[in-house]
Amino acid sequence: MKNDLFLRACRGEAIERLPVWYMRQAGRYQAEYREIRKNYTLEEICLDPALCAKVTLLPVEQLHVDSAILFSDIMIPLGPIGVDYSLVKDKGPEISNPIRSLHDVEQLKSLQPEKDLPHVLETVRLLKQQLEVPLIGFSGAPFTLASYMIEGGPSRNYLLTKTLMYEAPATWELLMDKLGDMVITYLRAQVEAGADAIQVFDSWVGSLAPVDYRRYVMPVMQKIFAGIKDLNVPSIYFGVNTGELLSDFAQVGASVVGIDWRVPIHVARERTGGKVSLQGNLDPALLFAPWEVLESRARAIIDEAVQKPGFVFNLGHGVLPSVDPSVLQKLTAFIHEYSETKISQLHKVR
Repeated sequence: MKNDLFLRACRGEAIERLPVWYMRQAGRYQAEYREIRKNYTLEEICLDPALCAKVTLLPVEQLHVDSAILFSDIMIPLGPIGVDYSLVKDKGPEISNPIRSLHDVEQLKSLQPEKDLPHVLETVRLLKQQLEVPLIGFSGAPFTLASYMIEGGPSRNYLLTKTLMYEAPATWELLMDKLGDMVITYLRAQVEAGADAIQVFDSWVGSLAPVDYRRYVMPVMQKIFAGIKDLNVPSIYFGVNTGELLSDFAQVGASVVGIDWRVPIHVARERTGGKVSLQGNLDPALLFAPWEVLESRARAIIDEAVQKPGFVFNLGHGVLPSVDPSVLQKLTAFIHEYSETKISQLHKVR
């Protein structure tokens, strides 16, 4: 590996410039990906290790980011455990057998990655032969996965999910336990195949009040990060609109906490108590702003981020499909150049 900046930043070590990568950095904003999608569905891409590796590599080659993230979908490991889902274009997952009862939860199977998802692990192995930057493996988090499994698809208010959580705590706890075991198994398999770090996406957990997060979700997240700790790879925990949960996020056992654009870096550092590195937190909408606006906001993030070790530059959520790739290229170059200058200046002062 020629570039380990991302790993060093995750560990809070000294770095010469900030590493940067972007959530959803491979996907619909790329002309090459759109061409591939004319002939393959997302699931078909994920089933073809050579093609999946190619899609994963595209942003690394084009944007010169400091890390790759496995191209996949958080729903992929749910099929083998008994969830009948389909990925609907421009809508998201649709599930034909949603969870409604304790019996439904009891029917969920255990994941056997080498048997159930050999294509995912082969993609990781292929990428490790080609990459000169770290590879991030990932999984959805139990709450976010459960929200799809219970609602039957995307939701705005997660009413069915919260109702099950409140009305049937034993059913909920069994569901969290089964999904927690699945996530641990899936992440361990990815790391054993060669992934250098992992990220757990809890995109919708920000819909919970802190008291509910601590009661219904935090235990399983602590179980997950404890279950992969011995692998000694950086682990990232990310959610959207989770500013009020950051103090809890810092206690689940992840080495890095992702923050969105709603929380300033200094506030995030206060709430996490310096226990973790941070990743974030540019608003994805700023990629559509005039360059001088985007540059100014990126500069402000860097100015604050470099004051303490342990920061990875990213968006506060994923790249939007209509983004111009040249903007991401220019932004990446700016982050590298400006952060290197700032860090060098700080070292001279100190």
